[in-house]
Amino acid sequence: LYGAILPSGADATTGLAISVAGSEQEFVKLMNKKADELGLKDTHFTNASGLFDKNHYTTAEDMAVIIREAMKNDLCKKVLSTYQYTTAKTPQHPDGIELTSTLFSYMYGTEPETAKITGGKTGFVSESGYCIASFGKANSGAEYVCVTLKGVSLWPTVYDQIDLYSRYAK
Repeated sequence: LYGAILPSGADATTGLAISVAGSEQEFVKLMNKKADELGLKDTHFTNASGLFDKNHYTTAEDMAVIIREAMKNDLCKKVLSTYQYTTAKTPQHPDGIELTSTLFSYMYGTEPETAKITGGKTGFVSESGYCIASFGKANSGAEYVCVTLKGVSLWPTVYDQIDLYSRYAK
């Protein structure tokens, strides 16, 4: 899970899919079934990693539903909220492998004053641009989800997230 979420490891998503469903194709069927159960109208999956496929799509509204659902699961919320994680030690990697959240590495030092971004996931493929789905808590205690899609470059997308929290999470 940490390998899939923190550095956006497509190899980890494939491994998880095979472990859970026997193949990535079978896992995708489960993903689409869950999308239907959540009432998502504008989402369809074709792979577990989010790599581009013209038939693999979602909207900001549907992604907000997905991230809210993930927040209900303690393990998902923990992984999405982790800044760094070190894998188990192996003979090939005696110190383990340190994984760092792309979300938090981009946000560090630029957090909004009105809220704390507590977790989320970044994504990028050329066809979809820079995308971020995050969740946070305003200084007032109110919880928020923020989704930005199709960013033209990394830093404007990061600053859009920070700006949205600054404007609305009061």
